[in-house]
Amino acid sequence: MVDKHKVSIQIKNWANELGFSHCGIAKADFLEAEAPHLEAWLKKQYNGEMQYMENHFDMRLDPRLLVPGAKSVLSLSYNYYSEQCQPADAPKISRYAYGEDYHHVVKDKLKILLQRIQAEIGEVHGRCFTDSAPILEHAWAVRSGVGWAGKHSLLIKKQQGSFFFLSELIIDLELDYDTPFTTDHCGSCTACIDACPTDAIVGNKIIDGSKCISYATIELKEAIPDSFKGHIEDWMFGCDICQAVCPWNRFSIPHHEPKFLPHEKLSTMQRKDWVEITQEVFSELFKKSAVKRTKYEGLKRNIQFITENNF
Repeated sequence: MVDKHKVSIQIKNWANELGFSHCGIAKADFLEAEAPHLEAWLKKQYNGEMQYMENHFDMRLDPRLLVPGAKSVLSLSYNYYSEQCQPADAPKISRYAYGEDYHHVVKDKLKILLQRIQAEIGEVHGRCFTDSAPILEHAWAVRSGVGWAGKHSLLIKKQQGSFFFLSELIIDLELDYDTPFTTDHCGSCTACIDACPTDAIVGNKIIDGSKCISYATIELKEAIPDSFKGHIEDWMFGCDICQAVCPWNRFSIPHHEPKFLPHEKLSTMQRKDWVEITQEVFSELFKKSAVKRTKYEGLKRNIQFITENNF
């Protein structure tokens, strides 16, 4: 007979040893409260051209459809905050993409955690997810007590702010479940809403994805709409504005993950270097980076757009 309390503590300790900042556990169940919000968000077409968000509606709300027999959802956070900055006049890359692609770095650690659980506890089946499946990761992080969703919809933790990746391990093992995070510590603060240059935060925890700078510079494959002219500022990949102004991020501390360290050239490339970037330099800089998602042509498009419309 598995001691749920003891095993839950063990798993959290193993997660900590792997570098995760927090590990919360929730019962694998249907997200009933989130269903109408997701439906309304899609009906308003806030997903823009991210049509994949319309797929697997039921699966997004019920982890048992992803992992048959699932009993527990482990929600884990991994710090990526960096104090290193690019030159002031250079087009900017979101902090999360400074180093190696988090999809691989974090997921590899999740796999090790699952293997440890299987080796120490016995036959346990599960799957690892790092922004790689139809999962409402913020909802699960809140439900497992990791933190609360800020007005910018990102998860915030009192001790850490919001500069961290979320990932999930869904397993068919019943565990001790943490208390959901029910308190919103944003209060009357509207810093993120006020600072968003494209007015993408259209309500409390509601984002019009089609207005988001990250959407325009990463997800959008066609030409950036004229509506972004003069508003995209100097972001060529992603955007950190809503996090940068959040008061809770004064508690952010630098990460200790070597694989998240930026390429040495990232801290020296000036605006001119980016405007003249070649395919060879792009490939060298972003060999293992999430920036590869936009590809060389996409990054050049973004650089051209902000050069013509913002500088």
